[in-house]
Amino acid sequence: MASILDEYEDSLYRSASVQQSRASVGIPHSGYVNARLEKETPIFNKQRIDFAPPEKINSLVVSSNQLCMSLGKDTLLRIDLGKPDEPNQVELGRKDEAKVYKMFLDHTGSHLLIALNTSECLYLNRSVQKVRALSRWKGHLIESVGWNKFLGSETNTGPILVGTAQGQIYESEISVSEGSLFSTNPDQYFRQVYTLEEESGPAPVCCLEIERGIEGKFFIIATTRKRLFQFVGKVPEGTEQQGFSSIFGMHADHLPSFREFPANLGFSEIAFYTPKLRSNPRSFAWMMGNGVLYGTLDYSRPDSILSDERVWVYPSDIDITVNKPISIVLTQFHFLLLLPDRVKAVCTLNGQVVFQDLFLEKFGLLTCMIKDPTVQQIWIHTEKVVFRYHVQRESRDVWKMYMNMNKFDLAKEYCKDRPECLDIVLAKEAEHCFQNKRYLDSAKCYALTQNYFEEIALKFIEAKQEEALMEFLIKKLSNLKPSEKTQTTLLTTWLTELYLNWLGILEGDPSQRNLYLDTREKFRTFLSSPKNKDCLFNNRASIYELLASHGDTEHMVYFAVIMQDYERVVAHHCQHDEYDEALNVLSRHRDEKLFYKFSPVLIQHIPKKVVDAWISMGSRLDARNLIPALVNYSQSASMQQINEAIRYMEFCVYQLEETQQAIHNYLLSLYALCRPDSLLSYLEQAGTNPNRIHYDLKYALRLCAEHGHHHACVHIYKVMELYEEAVDLALQVDVDLAKSCADLPEDDEELRKKLWLKIARHVVQEEKDVKKAMACLSSCALLKIEDVLPFFPDFVTIDHFKEAICNSLEDYNKHIEELKREMEEATQSAKRIREDIQEMRNKYGSVEPQEKCAACDFPLLNRPFYLFLCGHMFHYDCLLQAVFPNLPAYKQAKLEDLQKKLAATSQPSKSHHRPKDTDTISLGKGQQSREQIKADIDDIVAAECVYCGELMIRSIDKPFIDPQKYEEEMQSWL
Repeated sequence: MASILDEYEDSLYRSASVQQSRASVGIPHSGYVNARLEKETPIFNKQRIDFAPPEKINSLVVSSNQLCMSLGKDTLLRIDLGKPDEPNQVELGRKDEAKVYKMFLDHTGSHLLIALNTSECLYLNRSVQKVRALSRWKGHLIESVGWNKFLGSETNTGPILVGTAQGQIYESEISVSEGSLFSTNPDQYFRQVYTLEEESGPAPVCCLEIERGIEGKFFIIATTRKRLFQFVGKVPEGTEQQGFSSIFGMHADHLPSFREFPANLGFSEIAFYTPKLRSNPRSFAWMMGNGVLYGTLDYSRPDSILSDERVWVYPSDIDITVNKPISIVLTQFHFLLLLPDRVKAVCTLNGQVVFQDLFLEKFGLLTCMIKDPTVQQIWIHTEKVVFRYHVQRESRDVWKMYMNMNKFDLAKEYCKDRPECLDIVLAKEAEHCFQNKRYLDSAKCYALTQNYFEEIALKFIEAKQEEALMEFLIKKLSNLKPSEKTQTTLLTTWLTELYLNWLGILEGDPSQRNLYLDTREKFRTFLSSPKNKDCLFNNRASIYELLASHGDTEHMVYFAVIMQDYERVVAHHCQHDEYDEALNVLSRHRDEKLFYKFSPVLIQHIPKKVVDAWISMGSRLDARNLIPALVNYSQSASMQQINEAIRYMEFCVYQLEETQQAIHNYLLSLYALCRPDSLLSYLEQAGTNPNRIHYDLKYALRLCAEHGHHHACVHIYKVMELYEEAVDLALQVDVDLAKSCADLPEDDEELRKKLWLKIARHVVQEEKDVKKAMACLSSCALLKIEDVLPFFPDFVTIDHFKEAICNSLEDYNKHIEELKREMEEATQSAKRIREDIQEMRNKYGSVEPQEKCAACDFPLLNRPFYLFLCGHMFHYDCLLQAVFPNLPAYKQAKLEDLQKKLAATSQPSKSHHRPKDTDTISLGKGQQSREQIKADIDDIVAAECVYCGELMIRSIDKPFIDPQKYEEEMQSWL
């Protein structure tokens, strides 16, 4: 029944808290539905331990999942919470009336100190079963122990501090011997280091805590009933094992720093909160007479570790004279106070009681509360029952408290994974900033909320805060999803209009020059934002209209560049006679289509720069598309400007090695028009092979003829192999040129002779130069004196031809003698050949009876065979089998045909009634045909030895095993 009431009270508290936070914030509907589908578990979830102690519980300590419990007078129960079904019971072995006063368990759960009310102290290690008395500690009632978390281990505590009821602080060290269970004295030493006093004298040392800061600095916190002392000092590196005497020695002559409060409970208790995976506590809570002193621990401070201190007074229902708190435990955001019949949780942020758990009378009075720092579990016990609290999602409502304190950054940190709560915090922060006239910060927060867009926009418009409105729109735009295209378009267009209006206002005010430049930079950043790129591109027509309506040509060009609308940019520059800028845009973005479009305009004004830009583009430009611009330009340009056109065409031909006929033809036309010298060198460089010439021969011939370039025409005739026309034209220019043309048809002696006769006739009839005519005879071996004589006039005397005639006759005699010598050599060769043939007919070879075929290794004489000069012998069928696969296809076919004919001639005649004469004649013809067929077969099969001839050489790269039969052969070997 009590647990049901507890749950009901807790649910009322939670629902009231949520409604109160929503009402106190005063935020309009946020767009989130804050519905809880199932009951939320409380922060402090109580669980009763299923344990019935045989005797009353005197004391209980927990650390590192190790629980130690004192039962009755002489029993100690140890439980490993990882194995709760295996408890360990130890007897203290006391026969007197001593009772357990307090127990202290170190951070590892290994060392247990048991203080008795008889001013004695016992020690028990987790690894042993026997309790050991600490003889040096006798006579001291132990109130507190400060464990050494930095040097302690499972077998050694390291130097520790011990506080007594008489106010003394002792330093000691306990060690478990490695050779046996214990050495003679487990306590290595026990020496006094300090005495704590209040105004009335020495006071019990209620709590001790040892913490290490940076650079070897140690902080020791000690409390009495009304005072909190701090001892600060450095322990030299390497001397930590020597203890803390040096730190206390610094305060031998003067009191250390302390905090004191007037009221007291008769005792005090301090609790620390240590986050997981961290070695040092982060905050503290000291329970004393005036309330709870709460603060954080700052290890970087030189003299005091305590920081951000504040005192939270006890709730109004706690009267320290009647029901004073017994114990305190600190969590991340709460401290829990243990009263005789209940537990109260107070939030450390606002001092409000957020949780109260009332225990039934049947359980008895609550006696102690302790927290296991390693697993963040809280244990409470009476003399009969043990309870455990699990701390679950302690920070769930912290955001609300920070928000009400206007600590919005912390509030957002603790609700970042709860969007509905984060929205409330952002809305509250936005409203707070707006009321404090921090409009830009307000806009940034509003943009992150789900509040109605229209309300917020109107709010800034009514306040005449255009800059804040722009900031709100920018942030809102950045938070839109890609699918929200309509909203993106609306915000983008609105922002563009606002920016243009704002820039127009600032531009006319010289005093706002810096603000204008800053706003312009923001506008350009907005236009060039990758997130807005798609939207701006899809709505670029509207943006252009806005820019045009404001007359902002500067940003129109800037926007066109961002949109890669370079055509608009270049056209703008051309319209304003900014040709260099237009060319710079073209050169920078290297768009071929734009070059083709704007080159006709640009080349009229900056020809050299345009040609330089074309050249820098290299092969990316198709020169054929630029020819129209060059043609229009060259028709009205000066010689210097035409040279620019020639320069680009030469670059295409010689550097890019263009082969397009239009380019070469245009270059030819420019050469023919302005550079005749370059024309001939170009034609000669192009060569004389028509298949490798890239200009149109007929066009080039017509062009050269029109401009009277005869040398070029002669060259083109030569390329076209029109040698007669070439010689005819060359004779009009230069006889030597004609001679070079006459020797070109090397394979046609008749044509060459005809060309030389043309030259000779020209020399004789036109130039009337006999010596030159004779020189023609010496230049061409095909011309004889008799060929030239008809061209001379009748009155020419023979003296001019005497030498030529004599030379001609001598040549005839030499030719006759050479023919005689060749005939004699031919006769001798024929004679030697006949002798060799006769010798070959008489050559023979001998075959022994035991000789075998070189192919099949069977006796040779059993079947028809072949004997080769090299000595190899083969059966006819073996040789045929070896030779046939290596014969060409046509020889294979011929061989098969011969074999069929041979088989046909070997068949006997089917007719037995033929006349005798007819049979004789037929047989004679058959025998002659058969011998001829055999001879033809021998010519194919036995042309050469299959082992010594070319057949063996050709087969050297063939594999030993046919690739098609490789698998079969491989399987046969397995």
